[in-house]
Amino acid sequence: MKRIDLEYRAFPAWTTHVHVGAGLFSRLAADLAADPPAHRYAILHDRTVGRLYGARLQRALARVGQRAERVSFPAGEAAKTRETKQRIEDRLLKLGAGRDWAILALGGGVTGDLAGFVAATWHRGVPLIQVPTTLLAMIDAAVGGKTAVNLRGGKNLVGAMHQPLAVWADVATLGTLSDRVYREGLAELVKAAVIADAGLFRWLEAHVNELRSRKRAVVIEAVTRAIRIKGRVVRQDERELGRRAILNFGHTVGHALESLSGYTLRHGSAVAIGMAVEARLAVQLGGFTGRAADRLIALLRAFDLPVELPAGSVPARIVGATRADKKSRRGRARYALPAALGRMTAGSDVTREVEDSAVLRALRRN
Repeated sequence: MKRIDLEYRAFPAWTTHVHVGAGLFSRLAADLAADPPAHRYAILHDRTVGRLYGARLQRALARVGQRAERVSFPAGEAAKTRETKQRIEDRLLKLGAGRDWAILALGGGVTGDLAGFVAATWHRGVPLIQVPTTLLAMIDAAVGGKTAVNLRGGKNLVGAMHQPLAVWADVATLGTLSDRVYREGLAELVKAAVIADAGLFRWLEAHVNELRSRKRAVVIEAVTRAIRIKGRVVRQDERELGRRAILNFGHTVGHALESLSGYTLRHGSAVAIGMAVEARLAVQLGGFTGRAADRLIALLRAFDLPVELPAGSVPARIVGATRADKKSRRGRARYALPAALGRMTAGSDVTREVEDSAVLRALRRN
């Protein structure tokens, strides 16, 4: 098992202990028993993950004398709403959950965002422990403290910053994912390399087959490296007032595609397409080479990720949907674009407004 301590200096100062390995449920339970952050726990999970791992985690906690209740909700991005959050809160109220409880978010990115938002607001904030079960959640959603729900008009528009006390990334859970769901996380892995680590990008190019086949040691290495990158970026700008926005490469177009699809297009696939479009946009605007864009798109394809717009897409509608993005200012979308593989624009002002005509040209190339 590998351990990473992510230290954040914003008020209040905070350290999130991240554990990456296989077969970690018993170790998680033992850790909570040794130094309990709460009197009792609520394990929040969707119904699919609940059938696979809910009872297993609950039993691991019970074996060391820790009481936990399970709260489930429908699976999928469409469930990440204010209405679902309210139903979870009503259930917590019936269970008598107080300030001496903690939330364990067991599942993928939707669960991490939704359960994290519940933890941020329940009794004005209770401890949160992220237990991600997808690759995407391990390297992205579970780390950094962002929590949110979606609105019909846009993704992650209502939420709060709430750093987890700990993250337990048990890569053994990846064995139950379909190839399609597993690949979603590879998109965020590629993004991490593009924005901050050229060496990691080259390493990914060299380990495509091992990552596709889920070779455990290689997956642990990839997850650990990606978490270190995200932790380093978040530490510089926890509240996303500037530098942290580099994590949104591919997400302006990606979130627009998700929203237009009614969230039937999965997040990783949307981000993969978004990176392809935004890489072409970065080439148009200068600073990012066509060769770098080609390597990025080739790596996404090697991981069987989509790089073309979904059939029937209307570029003008996509441009309109980007204006609902959280980075938008004065009704204009802003883009975080790479300067090179492994490097974004220097400084804190890392996003830029782009003329609609330039975005349309990039969209039409895809």
